[in-house]
Amino acid sequence: MKIVAKKKLWKYLFWLGPFLITVGLTVGLVSEQWGLIPLAFIITGIVISGLGIIWQSYQSNWWNRRSTQAGTNALVATLAVLAILGFINFLGTRYHLRADLTEAQLFTLAPQSRELVRVLPQLVKVWVFDINQNPQDRELLENYQRQSSKFKYEYIDPQARPGLAEKFGVKDYGEVYLESGDKRQLVQTVNENERLSEIRLTSRLQQLTNSTTAKVYLLQGHGERQLSAGKGAISQAVQGLGDKNFTTSPLNLGETSKVPQDAAVVIVAGPKRGLFEGEVKALQEYLNRGGNLLLMIDPNTDPKLNSLLQEWGVRLDNRLAVDISGESVVGLGPAAPLVTEYGQHPITKDFGNGNSFYPIARPLEINSVPGVQATPLLRTKPYPNSWAESDLQSEKLEFNADKDLKGPLTLGVALTRKQTPKSTSTPQASPTPSPLPSPTTQSKTSPTPSPSPKTPQALPLPSPTTQSKTSPTPSPSPKTPQALPLPSPTSQGKASPTPSSQTATESRLVVLGNSDFATDGLFQQQLNGDVFLNSVTWLSQQDQQPLSIRPKEPKNRRITLTTTQANLLILSSLLLLPLIGFAIAVIIWWKRR
Repeated sequence: MKIVAKKKLWKYLFWLGPFLITVGLTVGLVSEQWGLIPLAFIITGIVISGLGIIWQSYQSNWWNRRSTQAGTNALVATLAVLAILGFINFLGTRYHLRADLTEAQLFTLAPQSRELVRVLPQLVKVWVFDINQNPQDRELLENYQRQSSKFKYEYIDPQARPGLAEKFGVKDYGEVYLESGDKRQLVQTVNENERLSEIRLTSRLQQLTNSTTAKVYLLQGHGERQLSAGKGAISQAVQGLGDKNFTTSPLNLGETSKVPQDAAVVIVAGPKRGLFEGEVKALQEYLNRGGNLLLMIDPNTDPKLNSLLQEWGVRLDNRLAVDISGESVVGLGPAAPLVTEYGQHPITKDFGNGNSFYPIARPLEINSVPGVQATPLLRTKPYPNSWAESDLQSEKLEFNADKDLKGPLTLGVALTRKQTPKSTSTPQASPTPSPLPSPTTQSKTSPTPSPSPKTPQALPLPSPTTQSKTSPTPSPSPKTPQALPLPSPTSQGKASPTPSSQTATESRLVVLGNSDFATDGLFQQQLNGDVFLNSVTWLSQQDQQPLSIRPKEPKNRRITLTTTQANLLILSSLLLLPLIGFAIAVIIWWKRR
């Protein structure tokens, strides 16, 4: 009797196991904390339940039954299948295997893109400021993200997170930015007609992660704007260049006599005194070897750069740009032209009708020069709202038809010129004819006879100032071919070289008739800072794509059929093939009959 009672006691005691498991799960779910107490209840309950099952099977000889063995085998097989499926799912999540079966590999990144993303040194994130998530753009970003865990992307609604949008300087929906550490860069603006480009994204990614930065030199020594904070300084502009991943350094050509080889851009910001002839020559040689120069020249100054500017077809007007349309808006008087019209150029393409103003600016005159492409950047409003004032002493600005120039006036221009530096050369016996330089550069020059009427006009010399000490050049004969431009002023007295191999490069020049717009306090006003930073960015030639990734397009595999071919296809598919099938069925039925 006592043995039976003990068996029943043990039987009921083992029911405590499920009870403790239930208590542990309840405590953990209610408190949402799986600490020591719920885990202790669950583990104790599992141990008691396990001991109960073992004891019960021992008492009833449960393990030796055929049904138990069959059920155990089924349970083990089921658990094994679930474990295999779970392991396969784990491998599929961790290791991606995708097959792009399209012939043009439309859904596969280019090798340059894959290699660049795989070796990212730190986390890079793409921010897409848009409400709608285009499936095509998202698929491209997913392809990038599969290559490395250091590449992330996120879609942001600018209205929902205005602080983040302000941090990146977002101006419109669809702007895509790259961020790596404290570096940020605009990739492009996507819309219905222009989707996210792999070429642009990879190129910007390469620029952002590149350890080398473009070097910008700012000329000093002639009363230019100081680089540190102070009255009339451009410290905010220098800081803006640093934020754009540029490295800035002062440059005194009176000490070095040559522009450094690592100079991506040279800036001449508001010189008050003239440059020496050797300094101008150094800038000319820098441009001739494919350099990039930004000139910001204020009125009432003569930096002695006329010879350099003449090569590019630019002349500095000594008059003052007057604009009475924005006098009440800007609050700086009529001598601070308000510009809302911009040229079609990468520097100003996103400005629209935005405002920028230029206190005390001088107009520019643009002349056509062979080989130089000029694009006006900044234009004032037409007359009578703006004009070029010649009387700078009068307090009352009035248009004088005899001396003043009617608007619109050009305050800024961007120029490009293809260069052909010589790698190897062979001398020729005859000297090379050259055209007459401008009268302003002929102070020490011997007169040069003009070519005969049948002689093709000679191309201009790289620098008119190099004529100051040259000997007279004889007139060419009627059969003299067109002259090539001289590579340097030192070759004027020697035999002219004929290049045997040439490598084309491009030099760029931006001329602005004002430097006040980039000074501290005005730099952050309206689009003033954008004009300066965009000019330097364009001059550094970072807009050139460094990667040769060809755009992928699906091949056109349409079959063009004539009317006869189309009718034949219809008859064969709708009439001939069904009749053949019906005939075969009748023959088979007849044989089996």
